[in-house]
Amino acid sequence: MKNIGLIGCGNIAETYFRSQEYFNNIKFISCADINDDSSKLCAEKYNIKAQSVEDLLNDKNVDIILNLTIPSAHYEVIKKTLIAGKHTYCEKPLSISFDEGKELLDIAEKKNLYLGNAPDTFLGGGGQLSRELIDSGSLGEIRLGNFIFASPGLESWHPNPEPWFFNNVGGPVIDMCPYFFTMLVHLLGPAKSVSSIATTVHQHRIIGSGPKKGKKFKVETPTSYLINIEFCNGVLVEGLVSFDVINHNRNHMELYGTKGSIIVPDPNMFGGPVQTSSTEAGEWTKHSTEKMQLGKNNIQNHSGRSNESSEQSNYRGVGLSEMIHAMENNTNHRCNGKLALHVLDLIESTMISARNNNRVTLRSICDKPIAFTEKDICKIIK
Repeated sequence: MKNIGLIGCGNIAETYFRSQEYFNNIKFISCADINDDSSKLCAEKYNIKAQSVEDLLNDKNVDIILNLTIPSAHYEVIKKTLIAGKHTYCEKPLSISFDEGKELLDIAEKKNLYLGNAPDTFLGGGGQLSRELIDSGSLGEIRLGNFIFASPGLESWHPNPEPWFFNNVGGPVIDMCPYFFTMLVHLLGPAKSVSSIATTVHQHRIIGSGPKKGKKFKVETPTSYLINIEFCNGVLVEGLVSFDVINHNRNHMELYGTKGSIIVPDPNMFGGPVQTSSTEAGEWTKHSTEKMQLGKNNIQNHSGRSNESSEQSNYRGVGLSEMIHAMENNTNHRCNGKLALHVLDLIESTMISARNNNRVTLRSICDKPIAFTEKDICKIIK
């Protein structure tokens, strides 16, 4: 078991601390935050040590840094972590630019350190069952697909929503596409090129909750993208990601094969069901994930977002646990730096395409992640 130090004591930290209940190799010993009060509260709540960021980076008892800072700080914190000689696992995305992400991967490889990155949701029952059904050949060869993430934005419930609308930092592509792009690479392999167009529907937003409720702020980034991705195997997938849609009734992701179609469940969560159909206008068969170790429903806190079920599976932290197991067995991990860099490349290329009105060829490649079987999960699950 490796000792983990946490940097960034925001809301998502609670989810990662809960992962200690599910996985047998996650052990937090300390935390840090630029706000000392936040780290002290976190340390008191979880009975661990509060440190400054520098002290945590220099702590010889800490083997891995879990980086839960805001996206704009990911590059700086990961770089400091690697230079300090520590392995790192970071929330999505790896960075906010491909060049920064490439530098981080180069440092990690040079220093022989593990670099892990969320999302790990594709390791859940929904993603793995979808992969199993596709790989079985029952749907034929996947050739086409589509996906959607569409909501009104987060300013109605988030007390500090402004960073999601900053220029080159915010927007739905950086916020939500890591889930969808990672799932697509997991199911289809790496992408080859992308084109997109974008728009900004509202020039200003109003904060709907918290101490700044009623404050009006300017939107600096496009808030809706129409995306077309070509994968290396020739599959074509179109997508819509938006912070401008009041409601919708579409499936999160559909893929179309030469013998049938598959509805892939929410890439932002871990469960199912997965649905397939093999006849024109025929019935859809539901494939439950409830008997899968990372597919069981374990939370009931509906957010009110479109197309989100009230009961969900949330096993965030499995990517960190799987990386620790890989470290202990000297193998490669699934949420690895090359996958994260390729997804970051696709994210940035999507935004570049919309800005320049052209198709962009990706600069990176990665291996298709190895399937995560129930036997594999047994090695890390409690």
